[in-house]
Amino acid sequence: MGTRFALYLMRVLAPLPLNWIRALGWLLGWLLYAVVAPRRHVVHTNLRLCFPHLTHAELRRLAHRVFVCFAQAWLDRGWLWHGAPDLVRARLTLSGAIEELQGRNPVVIFAPHFVGLDAGWTALTQQLPRHFTTIYTDQANKIADAWILQGRQRYGSGRLFGRADGVKAIVASLRKGDPLYLLPDMNFGPHESLFVPFYGVPAATVPSLSRFARLGRAKVVPVVTRMTPRGYVVQVLPAWPDFPTDDLPADTALMNARLQSYVDAMPEQYYWVHKRFKDQPLGESAVYR
Repeated sequence: MGTRFALYLMRVLAPLPLNWIRALGWLLGWLLYAVVAPRRHVVHTNLRLCFPHLTHAELRRLAHRVFVCFAQAWLDRGWLWHGAPDLVRARLTLSGAIEELQGRNPVVIFAPHFVGLDAGWTALTQQLPRHFTTIYTDQANKIADAWILQGRQRYGSGRLFGRADGVKAIVASLRKGDPLYLLPDMNFGPHESLFVPFYGVPAATVPSLSRFARLGRAKVVPVVTRMTPRGYVVQVLPAWPDFPTDDLPADTALMNARLQSYVDAMPEQYYWVHKRFKDQPLGESAVYR
């Protein structure tokens, strides 16, 4: 019942002016910061590890902004998935090296976990004449799961592979010319992950960006989505030269190093609510105690 009511509210919010939605997101973000203590601890721990130069007051202010951006982006899914198509297009600006996504050459899109990741996906599937794919993990709440699946497939040009589909189907689609929107910068457990630095801290990182690019004979094109007062700017960056290589750990470390430069430009919009350092090398202490 609670989920259905929450999704009903998202539909109600969809036609409202964006500054109203963002104001509600600001209030929700402060509320979440105040009441969700375990996740607040995760955010503070991540920020302390990655930005040790920040004072306690600076870290606290940044953590507040992280929760606000997270909440605003979540409410934005109301208009992304239920707003009029013209309204959605007006609030999503594609910029940068868009030519990298034209044609039929295989492309793996490196889409880091910024809060605007669904805005970036929506912009690509709505505004570009290609069939995009991504990998989807089922949600435990089946009502929310159905809503997310419907929202991400709203414009019909996107396919969501489940984990059960396997690598072969994804690679075949990639070689056929369907860009893969890949989000590999999370802790998916130590199995098949490599420990490479992220802000100098060992982070269990799946080397899927390099693997898919190599298997699909594809170039890697970063797409970074920034929330703005007018919506989102979806910036397509130039393809990475000489990537992938035959050195999987070096490729994965390079991915994290370049990700750091993107995060440094807008640290409040990165997905710090995730336990990025949950798994540590053998013998290292747990960081989220």
